[in-house]
Formats: sequence, structure tokens, C-alpha cells
Amino acid sequence: MKTQQVVRELEDAARALGVIVRRERGSFRGGTCTRNDEELLMLNKNHPPEVHLAILAEALRSLPVDTVFIRPAARRALEDAWARGIDVEIGDEDDD
Repeated sequence: MKTQQVVRELEDAARALGVIVRRERGSFRGGTCTRNDEELLMLNKNHPPEVHLAILAEALRSLPVDTVFIRPAARRALEDAWARGIDVEIGDEDDD
């Protein structure tokens, strides 16, 4: 399964768990935040799928992913990201 397909699968899982997933352009890393009592997961459109995968894995770590269906290939990619420690490097950007 290609990384972009895994990302889409994990986005669907996050949505099934009640998280609003948004893709926006800007000078931000991405990740979870709360706005008006809604949990959001922001993905930066400027970043490659590998970064989106790491951000999704980080966000899904604290959610009950066992309660939603995730295709086996996507679940393996998620578990591999967790095993690697979810290291996201995005060049020279600051983590503001």
C-alpha cells in the first residue's frame, strides 16, 4: 500500500473516532488541537505523505484505534510508526 493510501486510511480512522481532519497550507507543523470544544487534526498540505503519516500516528496513539476498522497494511504502517517513536523532521521549520 502506498504511503498516500495509508494516510487516507488513517485519516478515515481518525474521523471515525470523532476527530475532524483538515488539510491546510501554511507555516505550521501539524498535529492535534482543540477549537470550540472540537478536536481537530491539522495536516499541512505543503508536507509530504510521510510527514502526514507520522502526525496521524502521533494523534492516533492516544485514541481507541482498536474500535475502528483499519486495513491490515495501514495498521502495520501505524504500528511501525509507533515502534520507530514517531520522529517527524520537516527541515528548517520551527516547532512553534
